Amino acid sequence: MIEVRLHGRGGQGVVSAGRFIAEAAILEGKYAQAFPEFGAERSGAPIAAYSRVSAEPIELHSFIYHPGVVVVVDRSMASAKNTTSGLTNKGSFICNFNGSPEELRSKHDLTSGVRVCAVDASGVALKSIGKDFPNTPMLGALVKMTGIVRIESMREVLASRFKGALGANNSEALRLGYEGVKFA
Repeated sequence: MIEVRLHGRGGQGVVSAGRFIAEAAILEGKYAQAFPEFGAERSGAPIAAYSRVSAEPIELHSFIYHPGVVVVVDRSMASAKNTTSGLTNKGSFICNFNGSPEELRSKHDLTSGVRVCAVDASGVALKSIGKDFPNTPMLGALVKMTGIVRIESMREVLASRFKGALGANNSEALRLGYEGVKFA
């Protein structure tokens, strides 16, 4: 089972991203869960969303305390130490960050066992969508980094959610996020 925790701010599509991961997994015949965690329900407030993906039925129904993957969608949270709390030693840390993965590793004091990835998701979103909605490029980075689902499955989920030009723009954001990943 792969457990993912996503961090961001209200209005950035973090909850939707968690749901899209689960929907793509289900399309592939896997089992999945997705659920949010937030306090003050307002735009800009810090939130977290969770996803679980497994080849076997998931009988666990709790928060994810030791994720194998942490995704930081909001660029302003790139240096927040609490985002990596509980991350497993062999886990993956994927961050919306326009610096190097080595810089991220140093900022968070991550062990050498943690795979670190940086992607300029805000830049990709502005280029492809025209607004700073970094969730879709971050999904592309997640797929590339972990293989949790196939890029085609994620593209299919996005196409079912976003129609017309918005759908095409999100598909492009997914592709650019996938291709823009920098690994440590």
